[in-house]
Amino acid sequence: MSGDYSLPDLIERIYANQLALEAALMELTLHVERLGAQEVGENVRGALQTIGENAGHIRQGMAKLRTSDL
Repeated sequence: MSGDYSLPDLIERIYANQLALEAALMELTLHVERLGAQEVGENVRGALQTIGENAGHIRQGMAKLRTSDL
């Protein structure tokens, strides 16, 4: 594949979506915590931690794909 539909580009766009969703979830988390829903905030923060932990792995994989001959 080449261009905008290559596997590395596809994964890059999925990763960008992941980061956007992470930011949106954090905004909502801050809002619900201000409203007093601390337990909900803690649950969402746990999910956000998983997203953050996976971000580095995804970035490394994207770099490898970009340097390979796919």
